[in-house]
Amino acid sequence: MFHVKHQEFDVVVIGAGHAGAEAASAAARYGAKTALVTLKSTDLGTMSCNPAIGGLGKGHLVREIDALGGLMGLAADRAGIQFRLLNRRKGPAVQGPRAQADREIFRQSVQELVSEIGNLHVKSAEVVDLIQTGSVFSGVVLKDGTRIVAKSVVLTSGTFLNGIVHIGDVSHSGGRMGDDASNRLADRIRELDLKFGRLKTGTPPRLDGSTIDWGLLEMQPGDEDPTMFSFLSKRPTARQISCGITHTNPKTHEIIGKNLSLSAMYGGHIDGVGPRYCPSIEDKIVRFSDKDSHQVFLEPEGLNTTTVYPNGISTSLPVSVQEDYVKTLRGLESVRIVQPGYAIEYDYIDPRALTSHLSVKGFDGLYFAGQINGTTGYEEAGAQGLVAGLNAAANALGKDPVAFSRVDSYIGVMIDDLTTRGVTEPYRMFTSRAEFRLAIRVDNADQRLTPIGRDLGILNQQRLQAFHEKMEKLESAENLLSGTVFTPNQVCELGVNVKLDGVKRSGMQLLSFKDIEFDLIKPAIPGADLVDLDISGQLKKQATYASYIERQKRDVAAIKKDMEVSIPADFDYSNFSGLSNELVAKLSEARPENLAQMSRLEGITPAATALVLAKIRQAEKRGLG
Repeated sequence: MFHVKHQEFDVVVIGAGHAGAEAASAAARYGAKTALVTLKSTDLGTMSCNPAIGGLGKGHLVREIDALGGLMGLAADRAGIQFRLLNRRKGPAVQGPRAQADREIFRQSVQELVSEIGNLHVKSAEVVDLIQTGSVFSGVVLKDGTRIVAKSVVLTSGTFLNGIVHIGDVSHSGGRMGDDASNRLADRIRELDLKFGRLKTGTPPRLDGSTIDWGLLEMQPGDEDPTMFSFLSKRPTARQISCGITHTNPKTHEIIGKNLSLSAMYGGHIDGVGPRYCPSIEDKIVRFSDKDSHQVFLEPEGLNTTTVYPNGISTSLPVSVQEDYVKTLRGLESVRIVQPGYAIEYDYIDPRALTSHLSVKGFDGLYFAGQINGTTGYEEAGAQGLVAGLNAAANALGKDPVAFSRVDSYIGVMIDDLTTRGVTEPYRMFTSRAEFRLAIRVDNADQRLTPIGRDLGILNQQRLQAFHEKMEKLESAENLLSGTVFTPNQVCELGVNVKLDGVKRSGMQLLSFKDIEFDLIKPAIPGADLVDLDISGQLKKQATYASYIERQKRDVAAIKKDMEVSIPADFDYSNFSGLSNELVAKLSEARPENLAQMSRLEGITPAATALVLAKIRQAEKRGLG
């Protein structure tokens, strides 16, 4: 298929990490003939860092990727060896599913899922140049000279652009441990005159689990009723395991403290900024000097390997120091390190150079997704890949671009955060970033986004059928409960105290009460015993948040009204009085696409937004006149 020196595609995706895999999958499912080019095709689906998927905020992204027919949720469910719903004691809006994954099963699952997609062709090669004519990009050039011509190019380079691996004072070029960096491509991207920066991330040393004294450790099992990622999955398929828990101690901290100057980060060898919410063990010792202990989760990397990932002690200290401090932890006194921890520093571009479709402003046919945009994490990368892949395909096929709003998805929240606010550290998704998190919950991701996927034509028949059946069951059950009315006396007979004020309430209204579960009212509603357990659980969540969501809908309507007011790409902010020179410079650089984006830029006042709106309205009137 790639035997000649010239190939033609609609979309070419560079890099087959989590962003690249989702981008290629989305583009191909949208109908674009797609090439996925990666240094080693066997690395497709590799989990470079921790062997886990999901978490708070991150789990929302995985569910949304799945609702749109993506790969990550299905692969995580196949590979999951421990499932836990985080924040279980809190409300559904801030809960997050997380799965410990078998690295090898996850990698194989992604490769199998990719192989099943028509229009998608995987190529092992290094991209060294981009084909560009003026502001238009039309493909890539491989190291052997082969030209892959395409109408859209998606770059998902991860940590490979000018990547440098650091262990103590020893550094070498690399995209991750054991893989070369993409230096020639990095030089080519820098020719685009975008704003670049350096970020860093890190990993802990990998341990030989057979040398851990598990009998000394607290063990943490998964949930008895696992929460899956994909709306197509019912239960885990891999054997389930427990993780171990240990802690650092004053001796650990003493060793690290004495050797801080030898750390790549603290020794001055790294300029990049690391993730504040995922600090290295060196950072923890310095920033939380009042604490004499930090929790460490010992996470097996698979069912057929003894390798263990000690979550919580990522480091760039020399190997000898890593060996010393690791052995101070309970249960690890005789542990053997099979791969040292390291930090990696890499190039990223300021994501404010991108549109909400993840295309590069000022250019045609070029899209960026993943860590190159300043994010961290598999989930953030995968979600960006999906957006970039869909829009690259739309561009190639002459279709309208696909946009996601922060009012209807965590994907929209992330894209808007990145493209309007930029980053000062690796961006990580949290539920707190979403203003409308009561409405955009993990449990209703399919109800929010699967209709969009259906309209785009990117979903297979199995998913469409499953969604159709679920919505029919939900509608039927909701009609059943809404059509059954309870008097105050009947409610009291259920064991719930309410005022005897004569006000009648439907079954759905009763479900909004904190102390009323579906099983409590089920005997009083004919036919309710036929409602599935998952459907009744969904009804409870919908009823609980119904009043809040109605209030949010009014806020959403106001935001959408602003979002509909587009700002012309060539809008001259200096052409009228009222804006300070500082705001004129900021807006001229950021080029917000609409008033909603403009209002979220740092330093933008309501008065400034009103001035720009008035100017746009004046221009519209002149145009009509």
